[in-house]
Amino acid sequence: MRSIWRGAITFGLVNVPVKLYSATEDHDLPLHQVHNADGGRIRYQRRCEICGRVVEYQDIDKAYDAGDRTVVLTAEDLKSLPSEKSREIDVVEFVPADQVDAIRLDRSYYLEPDAKSPRSYVLMRKVLEDTERVAIVQFTLRQKTRLGVLRVQGRVLLLQSLLWDDEVREADFPSLDADVRIQKREIDMATSLVQSFESDFQPAQYTDDYQTQLKRLVDAKLEQGESVDTEATFGKTDEDEGDGEVIDLMEALKRSVEANRAKSKSSSGGGARKRA
Repeated sequence: MRSIWRGAITFGLVNVPVKLYSATEDHDLPLHQVHNADGGRIRYQRRCEICGRVVEYQDIDKAYDAGDRTVVLTAEDLKSLPSEKSREIDVVEFVPADQVDAIRLDRSYYLEPDAKSPRSYVLMRKVLEDTERVAIVQFTLRQKTRLGVLRVQGRVLLLQSLLWDDEVREADFPSLDADVRIQKREIDMATSLVQSFESDFQPAQYTDDYQTQLKRLVDAKLEQGESVDTEATFGKTDEDEGDGEVIDLMEALKRSVEANRAKSKSSSGGGARKRA
C-alpha cells in the first residue's frame, strides 16, 4: 500500500505522527466504453467552450456560478485556505461508539505510526480500548474539511470519515403513517424465521456474484467469440421461469421457515449465504 497523506493526530498537547492509507479497494472488473457499431474506444475530452481546444488537466481551474457572475478559483487560491494547509487530525471529543450512526460513515482509512518510536500511537490505541470510546476528529483531505471517527481495528487505528449533519436526509415517507396492525402469530412466525437464519457474520464467506458471472462471461467470449450461449454458460435463471404465484404474508413466512430449516439440515456449513 502507498500512503496518501501524512500528518498527525492531536489531542491536547499529545502529537501522534501518522501516515494515512485507503482501507478499501474496488474489486470490480475494469471495463471501458466502445462504439457498438465498430468497437472503437470511446474517450472523453476536456474541451473549452470558448476556444474549442482540448485542455490538459493541469490547466483547469475551478469556478463557482453566482448567477450573473462566475468566480474563478485557482489552485493557488485553494491552497491559501487555512484548512487546506492543516496536516492535523484534531480530536475534538471522545464519545460512546454506539452514538455514531452507521448511516453517517463514509470512507475508511488505516493510520500507520510515522515515527521511529510509536509510543504515542500505542498510547492513543490503548486509551480508546480502555475507555471503550471512539474519537470524533476533524481533518482536511483532498481540498475538503472532513468530520471523522477514530477507532481501534485490531492493532491499527482506523479513521472513518463522516457525513456532515446536513448531508444526511430525513426519511419522511407518508406511507409510514399508515395504520398497520400486525397479528401476534405473524410476529411469532417472523421471529421463528429470523432464528432459523441466525449465524455469526463471516465476510469471507460472501462473494460478489455479479462480478464472478461477469468474469465468466468475459472468459467465455474470449474463448468462443461473440456468439456465446448465455444459457449454456450460466444455466436457466429464475427470470426465465415466469412470474411466481402470489401468496399472503403468513403463508410466505411459513414456507420460508420450512424451506430454511430443510436447507439447514442438508447443509453442513450452516449459515453461510452468498450476497445477491
